[in-house]
Amino acid sequence: MLTHTDLMSLEQYARTRPEFRAKVMAHKKNRHVALGPNATLYFEDRLTMQYQVQEMLRLERMFEPELIQEELDVYNPLIPDGSNWKATFMIEFSDPEERKVQLGKMIGIEKAVWVQVADFARVTPIANEDLDRETEEKTSSVHFLRFELTPPMIAALKSGAALTMGIDHPAYQATVKPSAAVRESLLSDLS
Repeated sequence: MLTHTDLMSLEQYARTRPEFRAKVMAHKKNRHVALGPNATLYFEDRLTMQYQVQEMLRLERMFEPELIQEELDVYNPLIPDGSNWKATFMIEFSDPEERKVQLGKMIGIEKAVWVQVADFARVTPIANEDLDRETEEKTSSVHFLRFELTPPMIAALKSGAALTMGIDHPAYQATVKPSAAVRESLLSDLS
């Protein structure tokens, strides 16, 4: 969890932003998994959320403690707590018309994303805990997912067990094995 003391002042952030941003961008390279050509999981953690909060404070020129706390309250729930992974799930189609058609076909896709450790049962996410992101006509192109892992799954991962991720939805299927670098980065979220 991030607190006020974890954040830089606007002035300090302005001075260190280029280096901090470079560090975060390098870190993020090992925190996303493409699930086929049009869907991606962007795994969040303390550093990605610190960057997000710092950028929001910078953009909004926020320095009032109450407003900073509101930002922390929004982004802290996206930090994994040792037994889970938290991810921003994005459905990406560059053509707006195709995106509209596909999002209409993909209602419920956020519940069809899964991760699997070795031969354990697939883990489907708890999705959009903050608010509903679909209508009867279409789903959103952005969802927030939490994958809860059991202690035996975590132990198996730390012992080198296989990790697979995918989507099993009538309108979109994908199965991938994350790279070794992504796997290592995600292991650091688990206690």
